[in-house]
Order: sequence, then structure tokens, then C-alpha cells
Amino acid sequence: MMIWINWFLLLVTTAFLLLMIFSSWSEREFRAMIISIFGLFFNSIIWAVFLLFERFLWIKNINIGVVGLLVILFFLSGVKFFPERQTVSIKNIEQYDERDHMFSRNNLRFHPALHRQYYSQNSERRVVDEKIHQQPEIGDPGQQFYDSIHSPIFEAAFSFLNKIRPVSDGDVKGTRKAIEPEKMTRVLKNLASFYGAVDVGITPLKSHHLYSHAGRHSDNWGRVIKNHHRFAIVIVVAMDIHMMKQAPALAEILESSRQYVEAAKIANIVAEYLRVLGYEARAHTDGNYETLCVPLAVDSGLGELGRMGILVHRIYGPCVRLAVVTTDIELISTEKERFYVEEFCHICKKCARNCPTKSISTGEEPSSRGGLHWSIEQEKCFAFWKKVGTDCGFCIRVCPYTKPNTLFHRLIRFYISKNPVNQRIALFFDDLLYGKKIPIPNTNENTFF
Repeated sequence: MMIWINWFLLLVTTAFLLLMIFSSWSEREFRAMIISIFGLFFNSIIWAVFLLFERFLWIKNINIGVVGLLVILFFLSGVKFFPERQTVSIKNIEQYDERDHMFSRNNLRFHPALHRQYYSQNSERRVVDEKIHQQPEIGDPGQQFYDSIHSPIFEAAFSFLNKIRPVSDGDVKGTRKAIEPEKMTRVLKNLASFYGAVDVGITPLKSHHLYSHAGRHSDNWGRVIKNHHRFAIVIVVAMDIHMMKQAPALAEILESSRQYVEAAKIANIVAEYLRVLGYEARAHTDGNYETLCVPLAVDSGLGELGRMGILVHRIYGPCVRLAVVTTDIELISTEKERFYVEEFCHICKKCARNCPTKSISTGEEPSSRGGLHWSIEQEKCFAFWKKVGTDCGFCIRVCPYTKPNTLFHRLIRFYISKNPVNQRIALFFDDLLYGKKIPIPNTNENTFF
């Protein structure tokens, strides 16, 4: 009987290790591939010893112990258990003022009157902000990853996004058509996917999903946000992992800006489509948000809030960009499912350990605006962006969830959604295969795309 069990376990473990090797090779993760090859070699030796020398009592006893341990681990790995975590009523969550965002505060250097007004009310931020104001703007010559030919590409992308701001909102174009919510929800999700979205979520729009005041642009700075739409459609686009693995070098911001453009394209088409049907709709895209994308994405079931303060998508991890369409049409909310990403973030801390500026906390979620949630020290983070000339993205690059959607990684995501023991085992092997401390590149690679 034991010999057949040994053969079965040899075949299963070999198949799994071969899957690891192929996955690592296809991802160009050569450290993981070499370790997996060694693992395959030693795994073969172990089971060969059990098969060839099972007549020796001491080997047979070890064999039984190993098999027993594997059986126990197998059954324990299938047990779903996570302690209940603390939740906060959404009634207590305060709105966030966009004027306090680092992007908005950086723009104040170009508007003296707004500069005086803001810092007269927020004097504690003046010293650190003015140091940041003195640094070159992202994309200026002299920054670490600046390239005279390729850096203007992402500047062109963000300039384009700024120029299309007026099309995000508009008048209703036609007579309102009565459409069943189920059908309209299905059509909108298919439409967004048709134009390139990898996922779409829908949730009722709440007050804490909206900024309290606009702050990104001088033409509407300080305006109270008034949005009476009923639903938000959250659009997810995935960034290319191979380009993001070059973070914080220039390839990262080229990909980041590309996907902001793609998300804006989809959101504006969806919004215009709804206006043609006779319904109000507004697209919220990079540099032109009235909404906070991450809380909306979490509430629509697309993923969970990660330690780095951004969405960790259920499939693509943090390697995504978001856009939102708000509308007054009746829709069906997407189901909110737990993926236990936040529980993994509690033990992982890989983004915090690897952050070049230590902007990410290694502690528990602090209380902010009436809720518990992770956030970064945005002043440290943004100052680093202006030093290197990109939007960094190194925390995204090192996150264990930033992996291709292959069979191997789908199995691992399923495995770590079961219990904390599985998560700790998976984290150990992620550190082993991919590294606990990831080196930061000093120069751009020769190929940007």
C-alpha cells in the first residue's frame, strides 16, 4: 500500500514543481526557476529513497511520518478560518478634502493666491511642502531616470488626460429609456470589458466615496463636490507586469500613464453611452476625480485595501489602474466577497520593508477620518517621485500579489484565501523564491517598452 502512496505523491509533487518551473521561466523569474529545479531534484531523491529502500524499518518510519505530515497539511490547508476583524460603520467616515492630497498641494507652487490661502489654514504643512516645491517637476531633466527621448511620452499621456477633462461630464443626449437594472448592469460590464477593462464593479454611491472639495486644479479649487448620482461603476485595467518589474525606473511610469489613458478611454465611452440613453453620467479619471476610487473598488467587491494604501485586486493584485463612472441609472451591485488580502498584508509587510522612503507603515491600520485603514506618508513618497522622475511603483513591484494570472498563481491565491497558516507558508516560499529584499535598479533598462 505504501509503495502506491509514494508513487502517487511523487507524481503529484513532481507535477507541482514542474508547474513552478514553467511558471518561473515564463515570468523570467530565474531565481525562482533555479530554486524550483533544485526542489524538483531533491524531491525526486527523497521519494526514490522511500521507494527503493522501504524494506529498511527506519526509512519506512520516516516515510510514514512524511506522508502523515503531508496528509495533515493537505487537510488543514482546506480549512477556511480567519478571526473576525474589526469593522467601522460607514456612517462615521468623514469625507476627504482633495486639497489635502499631495498632488493638489504640489500644484500650489504655481498659484500664489491659492498657496497663501491653503497654508494660512494649514501652516503645519508649509515647511515640508515648500521643500518639495523646490524640487524639479516629475519628468524634468536631471532626475535619476530621466531620458530625453522617452520621458516626454508619459508627460504627453498626462497632458492628454488633462485636455480631455471637459468630456468627462455633459448634458443628457436623448430621451430616457426604461431599462431593467439587471440588463443594464450586464450591458455596461460587457461594454467596459469590450473596450479593455479586465474587471468591473458596481456599488451604490455614498457620501464618503466623494471628495468634500475639489483641489487638483486652480479653475475649480475649493469647490464643494456635489454629486447626487446613485451608483458608481468601477473600471479596472491591468498594468503589464514585466514593465512594472522595472520600477521605479522609467518603464514603470510609461506603463502607469498608458493604463490611466486606457481607463479614461473606457470610462468616458461608458459615461457618454449612458448620456445617449438619457441618463446623467460623469467619468472620473486620473487628474479629474470627484470620487475616491479605492473605497469604491473595495465596496464593489473588486479586491481589498492593501498595506500600501491602494487596491489589491482579487486577480491582478495592486498592478492595476482604476477609473469610475457615476450615474443616476438604477443598477445591480456586484457582490462583495472576502479574499482575505488584508489579513495577508498584516503578516507580509514586504512593501513596507522594500519601500525606498519608508513611507509605508509596518504597524496596524491607524484610525483616520472615522475608519481604520492603511495609508502612506504621502510627503515622503511624493518627494521621492520628484527625485527619480517617475511615480515609483516599487511597492507594487514587490507585492506577492503582483503575479501573472497563470494556473500556478491561481492555485496559490486560492490556497492563501483559506486560513492564516496557509498565508504564512505562502509568504515563506514567496520570500524564498522571489526574494525578501528586492534590489532597486539604478538605471533604466535598454528597452523601455
